Parts: sequence; C-alpha cells; structure tokens
Amino acid sequence: MTHKTNIPMSSPDLTDLERQAVLDVFSTNYLSMGKKIGEFEEAFRAYTGLKYAIGVSSGTSGLHLCIRAAGIEPGDLVITSPFSFVASSNVILFEYGIPVFTDVQPDTGNIDPGLARQAANDLMQGGKAAERWLPRRGAKEADSPLKALLPVDIFGQPCDLKAMRTIADEHNIPMIEDACEALGSEYRNQKAGTLGDMAVYAFYPNKQITTGEGGMVVTNDERSALLMQSLRNQGRAPGDTWLQHTYLGYNYRLNEFNAALGAVQMSRLEELLRNREQVVGWYDRHLQGIPGINRPRIMPETTRMSWFVFIVWLEDEKTRDRVAKELKTRDIPVRPYFTPIHLQPYMVERFGYKKGDFPVTESLGERGLALPFSGKMTEEMVAEVCRQLSAVL
Repeated sequence: MTHKTNIPMSSPDLTDLERQAVLDVFSTNYLSMGKKIGEFEEAFRAYTGLKYAIGVSSGTSGLHLCIRAAGIEPGDLVITSPFSFVASSNVILFEYGIPVFTDVQPDTGNIDPGLARQAANDLMQGGKAAERWLPRRGAKEADSPLKALLPVDIFGQPCDLKAMRTIADEHNIPMIEDACEALGSEYRNQKAGTLGDMAVYAFYPNKQITTGEGGMVVTNDERSALLMQSLRNQGRAPGDTWLQHTYLGYNYRLNEFNAALGAVQMSRLEELLRNREQVVGWYDRHLQGIPGINRPRIMPETTRMSWFVFIVWLEDEKTRDRVAKELKTRDIPVRPYFTPIHLQPYMVERFGYKKGDFPVTESLGERGLALPFSGKMTEEMVAEVCRQLSAVL
C-alpha cells in the first residue's frame, strides 16, 4: 500500500521579497525594457566581474545569440557534448552549423578534453583526418572550418575549462561556455561562466535561481555584447529609430516581471546555494550503505559545486527503469538524465547517428536517475526518498 509523500521533483525557493518585487512592477509604466532588467544585469556584472551582462528570455535564446555573435554560418563546425539538454546543440542547428560531438568523461559526464583536443586538431587539418569526427549524413562540407567550442557544465559542475580554453586559444576560435546549470559553481576558484569568450546562465524553476523563464549572457567582448543586445531586441542597433532594424534579430527580451524576480534571487544567491548544499549533505548521509549506486565525481578543480540536480547512476538501464517505475508507485518522483542528444529522433534522421557512436554518453544516459532535489527539501523528505530507494534496490 502506497502513501502520499508530498515530495516534489523540484521547488523554486521564493519569499515575500520576490513576490513584492513582482507586484511593484505593476506600479510602473514599464513591463518590458525598464529599470528592473538593468538591475538584474548589474547584479551579474558585479557577481562575475565581467563588463557585460545581457538579460534574455531563456538560456536557449542566450546560447543562440552567442552562436550568432561567434559568426557561425551554414556548414561551420562547432565541437560540443552529446550529453546535455538538447538546446546546446539546437542553437548550432538554428544557424545551419554542424555540431561535432565528442564523448564525455565517465565519472563526471562532462566533455572529455582529450577527445575535444584531438577532434579540434583533426578538424583543422581537414580532409580524411576530419571525416572521423563528422556525422554519417548531412556533413558533406568535410573541409568546413572549425569555428567554435561549446562545452557544457553538466549537473552544475564546470567541465575542464582550462583545457578547453587552451584548445580554443591554440586554434584562435571562440569558446562559448554553457553554464546554464552551473550558476554559483567555481573552477579553480574562478566562477563558472567567466572563462569563455561568452557564457550563458539559465533560470528555469529548477535552477539555482529562477525567473520563471529567462537567461543571462555574460562577456567581456564589446563587439559581441553590442551585437547581442541588438539581436535580442529585434535587431535594433544603437542609433536606430523606432521600427528601424539594422540586423535580422529576435524577440529574446526578458520582461520586467522576470527581471524583478531575478534581481531579488541574485541578492539571495549565497543563501540559496547553502540550502542546496545542505540537502546534498543529507543525501550523502542517508545514501550511505545503499548498494548499487554511483554518483558523479566532484573533481579537485571544482572548488565550489552549486548543485543543479542530484543524480545517481545505477547498474544498467534495466535496473534504472525498474527502480524509476517502482519509486513512482511509491509516490517518489524521479527523472532519467540525460537522453543522449545524438539519439534524439531528429538527430538520427538528419545525421544518421546510431547507438554505439558515443558509448560513454549512452551508458550514463541509460543509468542516470535524478532524485527529488531543491533547496526547500527537509531532511525528512531526503530520508524518505533514500528509504524508498533502498527498498526497491
């Protein structure tokens, strides 16, 4: 017999401060592109120490703007990870570029820098050397140049950013850091999102801070910043008059309600991160002694982990699916993390990928299970999740 646990998969951590900030927007004449977006952007400039912060409607739109700013054109190649949310590859496809996947580290899920280096060297060489990295279909431009790196910080842990930065510098190409899951994390005491030429954070309700929907692009590059500021606002460049548009742009603006919410969340960032760290500590304690579970390794270079989700890896796909099904009957919500991008139906159809192309990514995708996680969980909730997990294992 099951019972209701009332344990949500995730919960945004909101207070009356956020609610009042959103209500205050109603007393202004600006519901979009007012003072609140400026306050939110200033919070990120202060946090990162970077010159520019550009509020946008989502992490996806932010990554797309970075791809545009990097000058990605049809047939251009961008090295990225197949173990991620699909947006990190979709934004390359939006500009008819070609995502070049390299497999990931088995203990973290982050892109393997050794494979990325080898791929970059071969792609720059072109010809037969490049072909081994290209998909079976849809990449006839085998001699197209490698134009950018787009590494992803998975589950909140920065990838090996120094190694990826070195690859980008060696080939004189930009590095776009997808830090959408890693706000608050640090790599060798440097904040995630500050080691690339451009980086993006995202604020979906399960992220470290939330604006409901929204994202933030950060960079030190003035040219890129000015272009992305124009592109998010329908392509209006500085000096354009009303209804004049210098560029082909988008409606990627972040409205004042989202920005007001985000500005308050940023003022509470340390509190929100500490709450998540506390929940992880409870999980660590209550998972002890439960067999058949592995966790992503926290690397020595990760000097702070901000914990986007809490992932466990089980023995195999059959075990993971059985455990997930039985936990749901016990009212414990869980999710698989991630379905490999190269095995998504539209990627298989377009590029001819098949199972076995990226075995480490596929193994992690088959075995990964996200447990309920948020900074609002109590120790009793965590203990109940672990009790039920132990029971079904």
